[in-house]
Amino acid sequence: MNTDKADRKREEKPRVLVIDDEEDIRELLDLTIARMGLSADCAGTVAEAKQLLKKERYSLCLTDMRLPDGEGLEIVRLIGADYGETPVAVITAFGSTDNAVAALKAGAFDYLAKPVALGQLRTLIKSAIDLPREKTPRDTPKDKLAGSTGQLSGDSPAITVVREMIDKLARSQAPVHISGESGSGKEVAARLIHHCSARRAAPFIPVNCGAIPENLMESEFFGYRKGAFTGADGDRDGFFQAASGGTLFLDEVADLPLPMQVKLLRAIQEKKVRKVGSAVEEPVDARIVSATHRLLKDCVDAGTFRQDLYYRLNVIELKMPALRERREDIPFLVESLLSRMYTDDRPRLSDEAMRALCGYAYPGNVRELENILERATALCRDNRVELEDLQLADDPALSDGETLSGETLDDHLNRVERQSILDALAKTGFNRTAAARRLGVTFRSLRYRIERLGIEEGTE
Repeated sequence: MNTDKADRKREEKPRVLVIDDEEDIRELLDLTIARMGLSADCAGTVAEAKQLLKKERYSLCLTDMRLPDGEGLEIVRLIGADYGETPVAVITAFGSTDNAVAALKAGAFDYLAKPVALGQLRTLIKSAIDLPREKTPRDTPKDKLAGSTGQLSGDSPAITVVREMIDKLARSQAPVHISGESGSGKEVAARLIHHCSARRAAPFIPVNCGAIPENLMESEFFGYRKGAFTGADGDRDGFFQAASGGTLFLDEVADLPLPMQVKLLRAIQEKKVRKVGSAVEEPVDARIVSATHRLLKDCVDAGTFRQDLYYRLNVIELKMPALRERREDIPFLVESLLSRMYTDDRPRLSDEAMRALCGYAYPGNVRELENILERATALCRDNRVELEDLQLADDPALSDGETLSGETLDDHLNRVERQSILDALAKTGFNRTAAARRLGVTFRSLRYRIERLGIEEGTE
């Protein structure tokens, strides 16, 4: 009886397949795995590994890149095709970054460089074991992936592909680059990749690369030691340390200056950083997701972005569609955004207003749609949004976000809304209750608009 229980307990343990032709490496990995309470099967060749894969189901496969009878990439592709529920990580020779990138592109979960650092090995194993079991697209509720945001609402083919891609990316540690126009939901996608992954319990750290002064970049990204420079009164962690175990989202990564690109490349390749003022490197464990509204390849061709960094960040690309490429989703988005803005007494849109929204080009994408709805619901009468309340740009085909007068669409709409509110306030002696009534909006809505636009009492 006790023997049967022990056998069942052993069988319930997650199993790891280790493939390496060096016996000492196999023993090291086997011992580490056992100390984590897991069990391992070891193989020295591709042929042995194939036989084991036919007999057992594994929670993780660790394979060397070079084997006596083949390549680790063969194992990666085989598992991806026939054993999709098993994440596979590759072990590469030190400095062999091309092999690591090739493996990630082929579908590898992650990679380790020789000599294998046991801390990184244990982190990788834990991340793989913690992965949610793979689901088919029909088993994945759209609501779970869409979260509380409206950007991924809808049933269009374009957004369906994005949701399915996010589900796949969440099962990998590979760097992801998200491309798309401003306002198309790149950060939303990055957050969903993180929250659907094994890293979901750890931090998601978003960084706007274009908002950091160049002279502070190294200390902001990697941290610093006390006394490293004037004002460094104590040790401080950087973005990489803050994202430990989680995801570091580098937004507008094309804005990084070339010297910082070199340092970022090394940090990604070696999975180590050196704080400013420190003589030693420390390991970091952060998945990199980057984004930009520009085409990174064009930046490489122009000489403003390093080609080697481009290949490390763009291992897998996720393209976010523009809103005009999924017009059938606009009614879903409108409902989702209005539900978020109003818990009750939600404004209604006339048929004419909805048709206009569905036909507009949206140079600012979902962010612009949200902006339009905010203004329209603030200025509409009787809680009903009409066509004129939308105040759409004169030329809906504009793709650069500018009106015919040269000002940005946001500036144009802000100016119109600000003037309407000022006129109402002036006519009511700056009585906000009366002004709200005159504009046909709630007092709370008017107060929010006044604060957002920075309108002060007595402003002319």
